[in-house]
Amino acid sequence: MLKKIQKLLHWETSPKPEYDLSPQIYEELKPFRLPIIVVILIFLFGTLGYIWIDKVDVFTAFYQTGITFTTVGYGEMYQMSDNGKLFSIVLIVAGFAFFSLAVGVLIEVIQKGRLLPLLKERRMLYKIARLKKHFVIAYHTQFTVELANELRKAHIPFVVVSPDENLEEIAKEYRYPFYIQAEPHTDLAMKKSHLSSAKGLITLSKNIADNIAMISSVRLFEKELERIPYYIMSIADKNTDVEKLQKLGANEVLNPNKLMAQRATAIAKDHKIKNLLEEFLYSKETNLNLEEFRVPKKSWILFKKLKESHLRDLTNCSVVGIKNKNGKFTPMPTGEVMIEPDSVLFIMGTKEGLKMTRKLLRASNKPKETQYV
Repeated sequence: MLKKIQKLLHWETSPKPEYDLSPQIYEELKPFRLPIIVVILIFLFGTLGYIWIDKVDVFTAFYQTGITFTTVGYGEMYQMSDNGKLFSIVLIVAGFAFFSLAVGVLIEVIQKGRLLPLLKERRMLYKIARLKKHFVIAYHTQFTVELANELRKAHIPFVVVSPDENLEEIAKEYRYPFYIQAEPHTDLAMKKSHLSSAKGLITLSKNIADNIAMISSVRLFEKELERIPYYIMSIADKNTDVEKLQKLGANEVLNPNKLMAQRATAIAKDHKIKNLLEEFLYSKETNLNLEEFRVPKKSWILFKKLKESHLRDLTNCSVVGIKNKNGKFTPMPTGEVMIEPDSVLFIMGTKEGLKMTRKLLRASNKPKETQYV
């Protein structure tokens, strides 16, 4: 019945983190067990004592025990006998001794300095557990700072995982919404970052060995979960390192030095040139995207001319380039170009238009929509 009510009212239980910090928090709270037990015993002893000595009711005895034990100084709740006054002195001394013990325990826990960080981390893990199809960014670098800014603008959720001891201060400075202080390639970090529900990983260490370890660990973690492959991105300064990371399983490896050199060369050739990607594709004010689409082997468009697809009319998208199976690239193809097997189309359009294009080109039979254009 409870499940039916929850379903009717669309109640959802809060997702729990894959890694539970409760045992560690419990270990830190263990020293408080003795003071709590002492409080309960003293209240029980005091209440029974007042009932037995002065024959008062339970509530009056309990209240008198509370104000006496805590030494708040409210006075007597009833005309107390001499034996009751002596008993009160015993409770006052016990209260003073208890508070001394409690202060000592509190100072000891504070000196360890682990309880508050554990509670903060536990709260962070519960927030991360709510994420789905997010990206895990491994290592804090300058690339991470710039990437985080762009992901925030695009409303793409992400978690930064880095071994930096001052990661909390870094996260506040650069506005990382979710962060985990740990070695990114460990199983512990993968569980804490909720990698099982992530869309992919971006590893940005300046050390190529870190990126290698990260990619290898994620691919192994992926096999253990028996889930669809993660989309993995990385960076490398050398072409040999780029090839290494790609062989290990990275879907995309960027060479920052090469990208900068290509951009500088284009500007050097013509200083009036504008970067189309920066001005349009990467701008949040425009809704344009550029997508690389490999034509399926059973697609109806194979061995037909590009104009027969009617992409521009049906989806408002344009094919700005075609690469055949031999790697030959044809920029701005005309409608007379034939679509060959294993061709890759570079399509520009809106997000909705690209979605319609994928659906149109993946069909094995010619869609009915093409008959009306």
